[in-house]
Amino acid sequence: MRSAALPLVLVAALTALAFGSGTRPATHRPPLVLLSIDGLRPDYVLDAQRYGLALPELRRLLREGSFASGVVGVLPTVTYPSHTTLVTGVWPARHGIVANGPFDPEGRNQDGWYWYAEDIRVPTLWDVAARQGMVTANVAWPVTVGAHITHNIPQYWRYRPDDAKLERALSTPGLLGEVEQALGPFPAGDAGELADDRRRSEACAYLIATRRPQLSLCYLTALDADQHVYGPGSKEAFATLEAQDTLVGQVRAAAERATGGPVTLAVVSDHGFFRTERELHLNAALRQAGLISLDAHGALASWKAFAWSSGGSAAVYLHDPRDAASRQRVAAVLHTLAADPADGIESVLDERQARARGGFPEAAFVVAARPDCHLGSRFELPVLRLASGGGSHGMLSDHREMDAAFFIAGPDVPVARDLGRIDMRDIAPTLAALLQLSLATADGHDLFRGGRAAAQP
Repeated sequence: MRSAALPLVLVAALTALAFGSGTRPATHRPPLVLLSIDGLRPDYVLDAQRYGLALPELRRLLREGSFASGVVGVLPTVTYPSHTTLVTGVWPARHGIVANGPFDPEGRNQDGWYWYAEDIRVPTLWDVAARQGMVTANVAWPVTVGAHITHNIPQYWRYRPDDAKLERALSTPGLLGEVEQALGPFPAGDAGELADDRRRSEACAYLIATRRPQLSLCYLTALDADQHVYGPGSKEAFATLEAQDTLVGQVRAAAERATGGPVTLAVVSDHGFFRTERELHLNAALRQAGLISLDAHGALASWKAFAWSSGGSAAVYLHDPRDAASRQRVAAVLHTLAADPADGIESVLDERQARARGGFPEAAFVVAARPDCHLGSRFELPVLRLASGGGSHGMLSDHREMDAAFFIAGPDVPVARDLGRIDMRDIAPTLAALLQLSLATADGHDLFRGGRAAAQP
């Protein structure tokens, strides 16, 4: 395996060659780097000493900039809806990315996700930046295939041996080939090891050094992967986070070298984590109630109601939304399960309640699991099973353990300001204002120069 230090030396050399003396170019705004660490709970950083964590770069943001004690997430608290809210300032019901993948009970999409930027129904940060002629860059931010990003390496996967070909085809023409020639092979879209994050951060630093974008986005996923396997607070997850902290510092240093001065660095996450020990299979209960039928091979044959799971929550859809009898039968099944705390359901939301939270606008019901339980997709009994341990997310954002993170520092950011527990919709308009852009369609507000969007319950 190629040394991790070599690409960083290369980035520094490229920066020096491209920008000569390193004097900061004339500009009306410092460049913004938006870096996402999937699954980062804010307390890991805020209470690092209690956890025994060495996070000098993330803790530096606390001293030099502003931070949220927590970020109230979306419904559901999973990766793709959250990342889209982070760049649009609206809830999933408005931006259209309502889960990680489209509702697909028959499996026709072959486990495809919401990869394509054209599915986002409102303007994003990169859209408004493009309208002002800004240079933008992206490494693996979700829902960016076909996005209006100048230098774009989107997240996408299908079939691991050919993922590199797919990534090269979907990226800005020639870009990924150039990055791989400079740094080595780029990881597959769904690869979640620390080495994969290291290469993504190196690619981000490379693009900053060679393209000088005014807005850069980069997505790191290894912490999320480790917490799913080992659980939140595990030694494995914490070791990964400490290594990611180093990557944050390296990206920041690359950006400061490229501009010859300070930059604005925002580190965000999409959700928190719970340790889970149980697994609830709603479709097994719906099948038991005669609302789902299987063929002789155990595959779905027909359905009147179907539960589409997103970690700690599930949207229950009706095949015919006008079918009042099936709606009543589903309600009876769900409320019977919810009546027994041992069955793993925390609450059942109807259409009105789900829409009030900005999620799953076409679902008849939304089921929220208890913190120790996540939702599975099996049709076979039992409905409730023991899980193999590890962690999950997707539960209601009422729980502080589901809070996402927001840390930011830069020339125009207040120093050592605790913003309190903020609404995720406030982040995009705040970042837009720092770039002297307007994200007029956002429901949130600039945290430094205006009020806040109404927080969820």
